[in-house]
Amino acid sequence: MFIKNFKTAVGVLLMCVGSTVYAQKFKVVLDPGHGAHDFGAVRGNYAEKKIVLDVALKVGELLKKDKNIDLVYTRKTDVFLELRERTEIANREKADIFVSIHANAVANAPSATGTETYVMGMSKNASNLEVAKKENAVITLEENYETHYAGYDPSRPESLIGLTLMQEQFITQSIELASKVQTRFTNDANRKNRGVKQAPYLVLHGAFMPSILIEMGFLSNSEEGAYLNSEEGKNEMARSIANAIIDYKKQHHSASENIPAKEEKQVPKEEPKKVEKPVEPAKTSSIDASKPAVVTKEGVLFRVQVVASSKNVELNAANFKGLDNITMLKEGTMYKYFYNETTDYNHARKALEVAKNKGYTSAFLVAYKNGKKISIQEAIK
Repeated sequence: MFIKNFKTAVGVLLMCVGSTVYAQKFKVVLDPGHGAHDFGAVRGNYAEKKIVLDVALKVGELLKKDKNIDLVYTRKTDVFLELRERTEIANREKADIFVSIHANAVANAPSATGTETYVMGMSKNASNLEVAKKENAVITLEENYETHYAGYDPSRPESLIGLTLMQEQFITQSIELASKVQTRFTNDANRKNRGVKQAPYLVLHGAFMPSILIEMGFLSNSEEGAYLNSEEGKNEMARSIANAIIDYKKQHHSASENIPAKEEKQVPKEEPKKVEKPVEPAKTSSIDASKPAVVTKEGVLFRVQVVASSKNVELNAANFKGLDNITMLKEGTMYKYFYNETTDYNHARKALEVAKNKGYTSAFLVAYKNGKKISIQEAIK
């Protein structure tokens, strides 16, 4: 019953999201976990709900410096939100990414330390499942949770089957965002990197965009708990998360300026050199994005990634909502499917619009140079 209702909701929401066109601004939804009577992890005077709220607000203040970012919080005060309401906010706002911020704790391993970032997915790793089960158990604090999450029992891993269906099309971008967060934690805040992991989080499964859940460290570790509860620690973690989001935005949307790892070390900057703006898409319909463009430059190639999947699908238009000119690239266990190939940026943007209008609302541009993937900004330059 749970999976059936879930699939029905998926269809309705995809229709709503499918009506959107590539947004001019990059919209970020920040989700501080827990709140009010849901304290999250608690060790001594350290409460997860307060630490993650403080960090989320600091991340938001840093991101507000970029005029091309729209910012939405699931909560800005100490209030309780149901898990499903958090992703409903992100879907309603048609967010580009959803970032849920948490802190970890374990009972029998006080020496455990380090950051880890999760994306939606099934996991055979017992420790990953335990973290997910602990975070998912918050539904028992919700009124009528038996009705809202019919058939789901947070204590039974087998009831998690089917929750990964929605996020599969966003998994590649989610992993990219999670990787950037972990890299920034290491480089900007010098934290131990426990890696990017997959686990079946209820708070992620209903999000119709790339989504991650960050565990900033262990409150059960006295040293790390004190760090996360300190202003210095909160500032460093917030700056790392903000820079990771900016890194992701540069790759998938538009350029931004990174925030210095240590604000107190900022020095006066030279007058920035004038940079030519990316060529805007043609305003006429003279470009036919349904056909490949003539190659005019050597080495640089734009593609529209429409979906990534664990399944090898036959490359015909019937399997891709009527789109032809589909190519596939296998990376690890994932198959990435691309619509159109062109060296013309105008043509690529037109092709992206065609893909989104066909229902691939999470489609995005990728660029390759001599067979190696590069950022869109580097390709444009």
